[in-house]
Amino acid sequence: MTKISNEYVLNRNRINGIDNSKKSIQTNNIGNGKSFKEVMNQLGKNDEVNFSKHAMQRLEKRNINLTSEDINKITDAVNIAKAKGVKDALIIMGDNAFVTSIKNNMVITATSGTDLKESVFTNIDGAVII
Repeated sequence: MTKISNEYVLNRNRINGIDNSKKSIQTNNIGNGKSFKEVMNQLGKNDEVNFSKHAMQRLEKRNINLTSEDINKITDAVNIAKAKGVKDALIIMGDNAFVTSIKNNMVITATSGTDLKESVFTNIDGAVII
């Protein structure tokens, strides 16, 4: 299991943020009998989850270090929630919890350990436990 520093995740997010904002539909994808919604869903299907600045601060403050395997699990959980029509999900992975915007493929905040006790999570419409 490879540990990935939070700085690496932040840098990857910056790179992904630039790449994600410049995605375009190639002309060969248009007119293949797919609806606009199907094409857009296909473009976003394999995107790794990104972390907001707030989430990065919480990861650092709470000493939550994620491995590449952890990020893959969170990405899979986001895709599961997306397939079920969830808009904002609570993803629970071991002792960690992540509030995630499914539409934006973005972890909004993170918490762990004793901070989970007696916590109330609002503005979510689904939960994925991995």
